[in-house]
Amino acid sequence: MESILGILFHSIGGFSSGSFYMPFKKVKGWAWESYWLVGGFFSWLIVPPIAAYLTIPNFTEIISVASPSIKALAFSMGLIWGIGGLTYGLGVRYLGMSLGNSIVLGFCSAFGALVPSIYYNFYPSEGKISFTDMLATSGGKLVLLGVLVCLIGIAISGKAGMLKEKDFAVGHEDKDREFSLVKGLIIAVISGILSSFFNFGIEVGKPLAEAAVVSGCNPLFQNNVTYIVVLWGGLTTNFIWCMYLNFKNKTFGDYTNKATPIRKNIMFSALAGTMWFLQFFFYGMGESKLGNGASSWILHMATIILTANFWGFYLKEWSGVSNKTFNTFLVGIGLIMLSIVLVGIGNSL
Repeated sequence: MESILGILFHSIGGFSSGSFYMPFKKVKGWAWESYWLVGGFFSWLIVPPIAAYLTIPNFTEIISVASPSIKALAFSMGLIWGIGGLTYGLGVRYLGMSLGNSIVLGFCSAFGALVPSIYYNFYPSEGKISFTDMLATSGGKLVLLGVLVCLIGIAISGKAGMLKEKDFAVGHEDKDREFSLVKGLIIAVISGILSSFFNFGIEVGKPLAEAAVVSGCNPLFQNNVTYIVVLWGGLTTNFIWCMYLNFKNKTFGDYTNKATPIRKNIMFSALAGTMWFLQFFFYGMGESKLGNGASSWILHMATIILTANFWGFYLKEWSGVSNKTFNTFLVGIGLIMLSIVLVGIGNSL
């Protein structure tokens, strides 16, 4: 029963993450930076404290008495991760739901497996696996194989993007007018690498979660207090960039432009932001039930990729492409999914 609940929670979280960009497509008349910022306020500032209040009533006290160095580190990891979150939205914008999510999450999986081990090679910590340790164990070698497979899958997905761009060059001018392979790939690489820093934020913020458990919080929700500090960092990065774009593009007027459906735009942006945060809420619940971080990661990432590709097909992002293009895309997705399984199994050995 516990495993069933764990799978259910992860499926809900993965579906929420893979679907959060869909409400943004209902926003009318606003620039990207405007609706992204409104959604971000709900993702990073409004919903996390509500979730914490409902599950950890004394979360404000836990944060206030925590070590300043712990809060500063968690916030810093959030700042770096925030760039990844920001570029994630741009990656999906330029590559589409299916290709964008697959490439970004593929890179996130690969670097999420490599970056921590490389860090611990330079700064050894008891109980942590370094890159050298990975090379010396079968599990570590399997993780590295998974990373290699992932990169091959990403390369093939990129090839599918090139073929798609070629297919749409003539006779399909009405399809995916924002599609840009070069911009999208560059942004996706940056996003995938930097998005892995969220895990560092959770790691350095562990004392906050442990304090929540000591205070009587259900371990199921312990990370909800850590999310608040990490997401403050994400909010800072995204707020500065979106304000810059509002100034540069002269789009400050979006928020008060009565020629646009302001209430509906805010509502859809709020829904997108809330759905985005729910991935973390349910991920923590699912992992606590499964009791296996590797299995949780596999299930979570796989569900997000599958959900994003479902929406990509629903939006007909691949409608009108040649069979060669579509089959190339499927091969790339298959390899990325296989890499996630290999990394997960390797981490569990």
